[in-house]
Amino acid sequence: MDSLIPFTTSGALVDCVDRKMLVVLRDGRKLHGVLRSYDQFANLVLEDTVERIYHGNAFAEHWHGLFLIRGENVVLLGEIDLDQEDDIPLRQVDYNVLDPYHKRDIADKKAREDCKARVLYEQKGFCKEGGEGDGY
Repeated sequence: MDSLIPFTTSGALVDCVDRKMLVVLRDGRKLHGVLRSYDQFANLVLEDTVERIYHGNAFAEHWHGLFLIRGENVVLLGEIDLDQEDDIPLRQVDYNVLDPYHKRDIADKKAREDCKARVLYEQKGFCKEGGEGDGY
């Protein structure tokens, strides 16, 4: 009977080791890399890691290499299908070209979130909780 209960702990990651993974962090960064190790807190070690940014129909990658991620910062972890990875309908551009647009998108999103928080606080009585990166 116990074998029918799915893993709900970091033990569920055992099948993901040595596979290419996508990790979305609390601050919105999207990392692609090979999962090499993890622990009971879901801290992750990614190898050959790139950070991917998007704007419109373009993307760019920034090489990071070996990357250690604290488990509490992981919002999403998923395996990348290597057969479909190259079929994305986006064009790759140089990171330095796309970075200013990406930073502007982040600033615009933060301004919208601040405006929304202010309205919720002033008109609906919500509290001003949360800090940097808590809005996932």
